[in-house]
Amino acid sequence: MNKKYLLTLLLAALGGCSLAPTYHRPALPVPAAWPDSAKSAGVRTMPDWKTYFPDPRLQALIVAAFENNRDLRIATARIAEARAQYGIQQSNRLPNVNMNVSRTASFTPASVNFLPIPYEMQRYDVNASLVSFELDFWGRLSSLSAAAKANYLSTESAEHAFRLSLIADVSNAYLSVLELDEADRVAADNTRGRKDALDLTTRRRDLGVSSDLDVLVAQGAYQSAVSEEAAIEQQKAAAGNLLTQLVGRMPDNLPPGLSLEEQGITPDLIAGMPADVLLNRPDVEAAEQQLIAANANIGAARAAFLPSINLTGAFGSASKQISGLFDSGSKAWNFQPLLTMPLFDAGLNMANLDVAKARKVIAVAQYEKAIQQAFHEVADLLNARDSLSRQLEAQQSNAKSQKQRLKLTEARYKAGIASNLELLDAERDADTATQAELQVRLAELNAAAKLYSALAGDTGVSQ
Repeated sequence: MNKKYLLTLLLAALGGCSLAPTYHRPALPVPAAWPDSAKSAGVRTMPDWKTYFPDPRLQALIVAAFENNRDLRIATARIAEARAQYGIQQSNRLPNVNMNVSRTASFTPASVNFLPIPYEMQRYDVNASLVSFELDFWGRLSSLSAAAKANYLSTESAEHAFRLSLIADVSNAYLSVLELDEADRVAADNTRGRKDALDLTTRRRDLGVSSDLDVLVAQGAYQSAVSEEAAIEQQKAAAGNLLTQLVGRMPDNLPPGLSLEEQGITPDLIAGMPADVLLNRPDVEAAEQQLIAANANIGAARAAFLPSINLTGAFGSASKQISGLFDSGSKAWNFQPLLTMPLFDAGLNMANLDVAKARKVIAVAQYEKAIQQAFHEVADLLNARDSLSRQLEAQQSNAKSQKQRLKLTEARYKAGIASNLELLDAERDADTATQAELQVRLAELNAAAKLYSALAGDTGVSQ
């Protein structure tokens, strides 16, 4: 066969046209700017996660989660799977050549032979064979390869998104443990205070200053404090179990950590315009890559309607004896081009094309949904950043006032000026204000951690 002709066919196959629709990114289905309540006054660049979360204990837990979290291992394995699938599709675009060494022997008895003597045949072959290779004139293989590449990139983006989510989840679980630690200390102090009040009321009753009703009220307040402390301890244990699950395996010799108030997680990140923020989010990137893959699959489905050409051949040496395989005149070759033209498939190709088009419609809707969800999440967190800061300031002021009120009421009660009910009200209000301050502080820090994830911060893959 003419080598120049074969080379021309191969080049045509590798550079075939594509029947996939031209890809156009859908317009953002969200407003061009954030709501007024969610706009940021701060201007800061996006730091890496270790800068954003300065607590060394929390940093160690996040690193441990990167190493041991089972869901992250699954996401990483899916990247390897998609990368291998892409490699498979890429290999289909190039010829596969095998080396074959074979011996063929046969014996035909005279009773079934046209000749009156038996017929014996022996043959040795050594050749390089071209396994059935499809000339990609219509871009079917290139479309499948493009779809596999997009799926691979989608899994990479999904893994990046999971890392961001894992950082936020570990941070929130750790912060919850810190908040419940402090709430437990507050509850323990409250229980001791209620016990002291019960003892004092009991002594005052014995002296005739207080009544049995006062003792019952003080006893009820004490038992209520004991119950509240037990409930917080149960919540703290559950939060610790959640943190352990997220981390995968608690590392040994964790460094000392910071208190809830010392965390220093500052959420005053610049948001930018929605297009700048949302299109950089890995979950949105993953959805777009799935859309690109669906678009490429339409090209492969369209190419199935057109003729396909497959090449099969071999070139080597053949001889009756193994010693003569490389003698002069032993060259052997065969070449088998095959043209396949679909005539009747009972609507199979049309159905496959309809499926590919429907999946693209689904992918467009999923992409737009991902953007809308991302816009909603970022807008809510930007708004929460400012409102929670104001709430925390108010709660701190309220807790300080209630603590001062409690001190004054305790002094008045010991002096016999204030009643037992006044002391109980002051204790209850001070405890409620302190717990509310802790909860608002936790909510502000949780919002800050989620905002870092929502704005697609640096996951520190290299750690």
